[in-house]
Amino acid sequence: MTELAELLEVYRHLWVRPDSPWTQHEADNLQRMLDFLASSPQAFQRSHPPGHFTGSALVCDAHMQKVALTHHRKLDKWLQFGGHADGDTNLARVALREAEEESGLNRLTYLDYEDNLHCPHHPVPFDLDIHEIPARGPDPAHLHYDVRFLLWSDDQALQVNHESHQLAWFSLDEARQQTQEESMLRQFSKLELLRRTVTVSASN
Repeated sequence: MTELAELLEVYRHLWVRPDSPWTQHEADNLQRMLDFLASSPQAFQRSHPPGHFTGSALVCDAHMQKVALTHHRKLDKWLQFGGHADGDTNLARVALREAEEESGLNRLTYLDYEDNLHCPHHPVPFDLDIHEIPARGPDPAHLHYDVRFLLWSDDQALQVNHESHQLAWFSLDEARQQTQEESMLRQFSKLELLRRTVTVSASN
């Protein structure tokens, strides 16, 4: 079993639960990702025509009360940080790298919320999302199989780069005013759930 397949099975135990409001979404996306992972060794390459895996990160403060978001230049939406794997099968590493590059934050740390279940894998995904990227120039429309992780930072000094119109920290209520994207709202609700119910530990 590949590293990503193992992490997705851990994710199943964490989030595909009868008491979760996202159970059906989680189960469907998890199975689609496992099927896609098994479909081709090129699944981590952006040149793979049907789509590819990406790694992204929701960045929060140490108290899980604020999130840092990017107003994406190409998509013109407020989103979490993230990008292409370009062959790297370690999507946690991809998410961390992309978050550092896009936010300018240099003290980002994984939140290992799965410690509460005595899980041996660190870190595990925080959210899964599959969405279509529209055709642009020579690139046809394709799917992003986005595996998302949770990062925190005590550094508030965001630095805009060429990929963003703007970067900002928002409270969760403020963040909900910036977007109606279902996948973003789900992440905010998940963060609130963790804040209420889980003792979070930091791991480099």
